[in-house]
Amino acid sequence: MLTIEHFYLLLALFLAYAGLRNLRDRRFAHAAFWILIAGLFAAGKFVLEASKAGDKLPAQLAGAGVIALALLATRMRREPIDEAPHAQRLASAQRLGHKLFVPALIIPVVTVLIVLFGPTLAFGVTALFGEGSITLIGLALACVVATFAAILVTRERPIAALGEGRRLLDTMGWAALLPLVLATLGGVFAASGVGEAVASIVSALIPADSRLACVLAYGLGMVLFTVIMGNAFAAFPVMTAGIGLPLLIQQHGAAPAILGSIGMLTGYCGTLMTPMAANFNLVPAALLELDDPNAVIRAQLPTAIPLLLVNLALMYWLAFR
Repeated sequence: MLTIEHFYLLLALFLAYAGLRNLRDRRFAHAAFWILIAGLFAAGKFVLEASKAGDKLPAQLAGAGVIALALLATRMRREPIDEAPHAQRLASAQRLGHKLFVPALIIPVVTVLIVLFGPTLAFGVTALFGEGSITLIGLALACVVATFAAILVTRERPIAALGEGRRLLDTMGWAALLPLVLATLGGVFAASGVGEAVASIVSALIPADSRLACVLAYGLGMVLFTVIMGNAFAAFPVMTAGIGLPLLIQQHGAAPAILGSIGMLTGYCGTLMTPMAANFNLVPAALLELDDPNAVIRAQLPTAIPLLLVNLALMYWLAFR
């Protein structure tokens, strides 16, 4: 039975490999950073089980590890890592052509197939996939399949996959961890009652009986929280619990499906404008080795601002029809 914990352990092994390679290259901050994350991934199930049993020490040690990661991140510097010469990479790209897209396309295809048919697969009476998000398990398995597909397509040795993965990981640096941390932050905000606090503040600052004012507060709030947290998914439960549900849906009768879908799209405008959305904005700049780390954001602003205005107008016109 495959569970998400198996893939967390596999990821921990890769992170440990990246850390040991950096240790050999005397890049001590990088080595400590990746090895510490590997330990957190590997020990995750143990920490959860200990917490359920009433033992808080493992969770407290994990929290100390997260603080250590933040301190180590300040010591990490982007340094050039040896890769194949440009002429060799160009010749390889010309030889492989469109076959290079095969591993990337395998990931969504395999993920969708597992989501659709995975719950029905079993060996006798034992389900193939264990408890947990079948989507997350499918995505993890799809990445493993795509890795083997890339090895077959390029005819490289398996160690090349580890080496290139480590090179890209070091190129991204601490920013590779931001999506995970920001998603956690959204959960913390929702669990700590930030939505209710937002509702009370908004009700005190804007005329709650004005439909337009509530739409503007919801849309601009989605953008602001997304800019802060770097993730529209993290902003959505906070703003919907604080403004969308009590003011727009219950008080003004907005259509939930239309409000939610356009609200999410409005939040994505904030994604285009913030360095906190590291996987969209900082990572591409690092991979392309741009001198300006905010170059991607500057290029996206002319799209983000008009799209924000259009979304606000659509939300006002369509959600109350």
